[in-house]
Amino acid sequence: MQTARPVTASTVVNLRDLGGIALGRDRRVRQNVLFRSGQLSGLDPENDRAVAALGIRTVVDLRTADERRWAPDRLPRRSRLFVADVLGDHPGVAPARLRSLLADPVEAERALGGGRAEELFAETYRKMVLSPGAAAAYRAFLETAADARARPVLFHCTAGEDRTGWAAAVLLMILGAPRATVRADFLRVDPAVRAALAPQVARFLEGGGDPSLAAAITEVRPHHLDAALDAMDERWGGLDGYVRDGLRVPDSVLERLRDGLVIRP
Repeated sequence: MQTARPVTASTVVNLRDLGGIALGRDRRVRQNVLFRSGQLSGLDPENDRAVAALGIRTVVDLRTADERRWAPDRLPRRSRLFVADVLGDHPGVAPARLRSLLADPVEAERALGGGRAEELFAETYRKMVLSPGAAAAYRAFLETAADARARPVLFHCTAGEDRTGWAAAVLLMILGAPRATVRADFLRVDPAVRAALAPQVARFLEGGGDPSLAAAITEVRPHHLDAALDAMDERWGGLDGYVRDGLRVPDSVLERLRDGLVIRP
């Protein structure tokens, strides 16, 4: 099953092109217009030729204010930054504290130990669907992706798995991807995320951190996506209700997304 294509960059982790993902009936996502990644704090805009070649016009940062302050983006040349803070209403949740938790095994155990990690991550995914702040952020992301003048667009969070994963899932479903395709694409980033966080995990374990807790913090797991999909289905009866009543995305934006991002036979 076709998933987002990895782009080998020297200074950006988990960089992928959504282009080429199958949407059914011979339709695919247009290539070279939508990219996802981890944070850009390590980007070398002058020397990372792979990133420079993408011609990114807009970077959408889905992180919280604290994350942006601790690790500010370095932008590709001639691009602009657009902030769409998904978890601004809930800045203390685990995905927004990923690197700080890995840096402090004692705090990680206090916050997530005793089997709490799985439920807290699932609850965060529900918040990404149900909170007004998250809805505003994802609406802004979709409006940006729909603007031909803003593309190519690169959207990201910290490791490129949770907030970025749901952004990609919603966009792909709007474009017509079946849930099986969305699920495969969501899970496909797991090796890249684990590789990106491997140095922090190694220090976490050397400091006495629980290996199972490190796995819970860093791995991309299917029930995380299930929590978001279930919240969408329970509150709004599926994608259409979520987009219309939850995100309040105008029909004109949906039309521009489908016209601009889908290749038809």
